[in-house]
Amino acid sequence: MAQEEAAVAPATMVHVPSKDDASRRSNQQQQQPPQQYWVNGALIIGAGPAGLAVAVCLREQGVPSVVLERAGCIAPLWQHRTYARLKLHLPKRFCELPLAPFPPHFPEYPSRCQFLSYLHAYARRFAVAPHFRATVASARRDRGVWRVDAHVAGRGHIQYVCQWLVVATGENAEPFVPDIEGLRRCISTGRAPVAHAAEYRSGEPLRGKRVLVVGCGNSGMEVCLDLCHHGASPSMVVRGAVHVLPREVLGRSTFAVSAAMARWLPLWLVDRVLLAVAALALGDVERYGLRRPALGPLELKKKEGRTPVLDIGAVDKIRSGQIKVVPEVRRFLPGGAAVGVAAELVDGSVVEVDAVVLATGYRSNVASWLKGQVNAAEEECRGLYTVGFTGRGLAGIAEEAIRIAGVLGKAWRRQMEIN
Repeated sequence: MAQEEAAVAPATMVHVPSKDDASRRSNQQQQQPPQQYWVNGALIIGAGPAGLAVAVCLREQGVPSVVLERAGCIAPLWQHRTYARLKLHLPKRFCELPLAPFPPHFPEYPSRCQFLSYLHAYARRFAVAPHFRATVASARRDRGVWRVDAHVAGRGHIQYVCQWLVVATGENAEPFVPDIEGLRRCISTGRAPVAHAAEYRSGEPLRGKRVLVVGCGNSGMEVCLDLCHHGASPSMVVRGAVHVLPREVLGRSTFAVSAAMARWLPLWLVDRVLLAVAALALGDVERYGLRRPALGPLELKKKEGRTPVLDIGAVDKIRSGQIKVVPEVRRFLPGGAAVGVAAELVDGSVVEVDAVVLATGYRSNVASWLKGQVNAAEEECRGLYTVGFTGRGLAGIAEEAIRIAGVLGKAWRRQMEIN
């Protein structure tokens, strides 16, 4: 909010704005109706891979769109919330966005930097120009249209009005911090560094340190592996059962092999094959504290949305003792003079560490600004569409974007014929 200029009275008396004046002006501004912006076509929330894919597919269908992004760049999760060594978990052909294969010289598993260069080239090629630093406060259906209230840096409060709203913020919008006794105290006192995996870039600052990594998904495993590569001593908290599979089987992607088998075989049989292959490649991981769930990896993914871990070397470090597997944390305790923090585990043991990394995943923030059922099929009849909420990650984005663009393309052409 710009400061009000001082009003100069006759002679030398100057009116100095008081706190009451500032509060009055703020209330007046909040009461003023927002600028309205009619979107001719679709309004897309989010400029990550999902939002870019939808915008490009709509463009190919002749449907105009506007993309809103709360950050100042495309794909902020990939730019600012990923560690340096990250690579795509799946082969590149499963992660391509519509109409743009990866460059042939890219490796089978592109790095974070390569994927970002691919996304930037994608946006440039198809002229996707998001409205950056646009934070959505609310979205509601009103008299046949969607009204999306947003604060746009440099422009203030704007209400975007559209016929079709596409939510492409995905399931990883906000880091999830678990409610563990003593954790907030550790963070506030600063006795030991506590960071979410979203803030983790490299294990170099933690060289020679004892690090507790809370979480054993793909992020937790890879953070532990990176810490080992940088001379740290990680302990990984495994709270429940987890499926760990080799990333490749006989030189072929495990994901690709399982997808091919699933076309012809029932999931339970594919799961048996995968578990047999995992046992041959990784050995009996349960003896190291990695208990497998009762359901197979594909059935578990289908029923509960839990993704198996694709191992890229962490199991070897666990087997050698470089990564210690520990049970769930009951509470965090203040460390003594020589340690940063101590974690009391559910088995009664205590682990003293110098730092904590929370590899506890992310959550969607859609419920904070869009009320009601987001994924309900009937919402599409009201002009609300979602991309990136099926739990399929990059592998499902292209398919979803193409489908939605096809639906809206037909509706757009019908409207053009009527008009």
